[in-house]
Amino acid sequence: MTERTRESGAAIDVLQLHKYFGDNEVLQGIDFHVGNGQVVCVIGPSGSGKSTLLRCVNLLETPTSGKIFIEDTEITDPDVDVDAVRSRIGMVFQQFNLFPHMTVLKNLTVAQQKVKGRGKDEAVECARRNLAKVGLAEREDAYPAHLSGGQQQRIAIARALSMDPDMMLFDEPTSALDPELVGDVLGVMKDLASEGMTMMVVTHEMGFAREVGDKLVFMDGGVIVEEGDPVAVLGDPQHERTQSFLSKVL
Repeated sequence: MTERTRESGAAIDVLQLHKYFGDNEVLQGIDFHVGNGQVVCVIGPSGSGKSTLLRCVNLLETPTSGKIFIEDTEITDPDVDVDAVRSRIGMVFQQFNLFPHMTVLKNLTVAQQKVKGRGKDEAVECARRNLAKVGLAEREDAYPAHLSGGQQQRIAIARALSMDPDMMLFDEPTSALDPELVGDVLGVMKDLASEGMTMMVVTHEMGFAREVGDKLVFMDGGVIVEEGDPVAVLGDPQHERTQSFLSKVL
């Protein structure tokens, strides 16, 4: 098998990524590509390696081998300024990770001021703009404990957007939510996609993948088993393992 070369114009390009935890090879030579403005959804059973792949993209997990390019910069280069590359990447986790002792507005401004070096007025203006985008402008003085899980996750998205990222990574952003709260979060993500935000989304939400995704990737056992147009993969999966998985979740 010839080694895949980099694809020009990629927001995220992963080449022959391997990741071991001890003797366990969690990622087994992954080649993965997200084009600028694309929404790529990653699905698969628990333990398939999908969240590890996503966490390797911004080096929250250190790959064992392989290369990862963010736009034109190799983030896996030992000499790279990792923080500078990470500043282009917004990340939203399964858990919201808001500071409980800070108001919503403070949660959105503290990193802008410390990391981006923005003045207070500029940071507040940016925060309010993004709170309006996620439909929570009226909750800027609230504390996280007084918000629902869905509201907290939308705040987490607004916080990531306030850092002006080029792309967004979502690690199962709705899996910790009550079912009736999922729709509001997915609605915000759909709006981001419609605005052209590059997104990599690890998700169990097949409806979102079908409606919003440009590409669907099915992982199992540390490899990409099948990928393609979401409607085609979900409607007519070609691989037996994909068929088995989808028969249980659709």
